[in-house]
Amino acid sequence: MSGEYLAFLVLALVAIIGGVLMLNLTKVVHMVIALVFTFISIAGLYVLLSAEFVAAVQVLIYSGAITIIMLFGIMLTRHREEEKEETTTGGFWRKTFTAIAVFAFGIAVYLGIYQLDFGEEAANLHENNTEQIGLALYSHYIIPFEITSIILLVALVGAIILAKKNDKGAPKK
Repeated sequence: MSGEYLAFLVLALVAIIGGVLMLNLTKVVHMVIALVFTFISIAGLYVLLSAEFVAAVQVLIYSGAITIIMLFGIMLTRHREEEKEETTTGGFWRKTFTAIAVFAFGIAVYLGIYQLDFGEEAANLHENNTEQIGLALYSHYIIPFEITSIILLVALVGAIILAKKNDKGAPKK
């Protein structure tokens, strides 16, 4: 067992555990923290694939900026801290179906990867990694890139407007 294989197993396990925790936790802030663990472990997987630039962007954009935007969204909206009373049978079945779905997905991914044929290894895959990404992004995909940035800005402004609108109608305490 090589170190690269061991690192992959650890990072994949952390990503899966973070995703499952995000789905099963009840407090929103705890969900965001589980999501951060998933984002960082995926960045580690990018490093294992020799995509250091994509890993750095993953940490900066997703683990940093997107997580901060989520936390601002949580803080700007009102949440009631009422705990839902969950019946024991309903919670048991939900957790059972979640575990079955996770294991089924894992088996499907394993079988898909096990039978996958990549062909010949590319000779110049790791050369000028950042330059190749920049050329592709700003020559072929410039319009989708700019549209994505506008959509994110509109979503942020819309979230702030909705949060302010809720504050005006709320009774003062």
